[in-house]
Amino acid sequence: MAGVAALAFVWLLLWSDYRADSARTDAEPPFFAEFELTDHQGMVRTEKDFAGRWMLVFFGFTNCPDVCPTTLSEVAAVMDSLGDDAAKVQPIFITIDPERDTPAALAEYVPLFDAGIIGLTGTPEQIAATSETFPIFFERVEEAAAPDGYTMGHTSHLFLFDPDAGFADSWPYGTSAEEILADLEERI
Repeated sequence: MAGVAALAFVWLLLWSDYRADSARTDAEPPFFAEFELTDHQGMVRTEKDFAGRWMLVFFGFTNCPDVCPTTLSEVAAVMDSLGDDAAKVQPIFITIDPERDTPAALAEYVPLFDAGIIGLTGTPEQIAATSETFPIFFERVEEAAAPDGYTMGHTSHLFLFDPDAGFADSWPYGTSAEEILADLEERI
């Protein structure tokens, strides 16, 4: 009888540990924004620089003919519509084409959409390391008609991270600014 009681006690302890771990895992985001890159003004930035603010993060490149400028225009519309709440959100554009997208190139590009968007670049190794912490895909695609003979294929989702840099949501390419705004306003 004592053996059965001891076994039941051990089982209850293990079960409660398992349930606590499950609850903790369910509450935690699936991944966190992690990066150390150079912004379009030449300053090194990490996700810690934006602690306490929501981050809207988009991966793309300045020579993109359609997806990137369209998405950044949607981000700019969202930021304009947020009014005073815009101070709680930091839009970030991370290049997947560091060969062409230098800080100077980003400094010309991101202000075309909204002065609040921060453009980030780095070495190919830094961009590769950053992409490993996000669920994104990108590749160089040789194309004779494109600038410098290539373009970039890439994930076209806009990611939202909470004030602790935890993943909160994402929207696929083509999601309207109104839809993104409504979702973001509910969260902040």
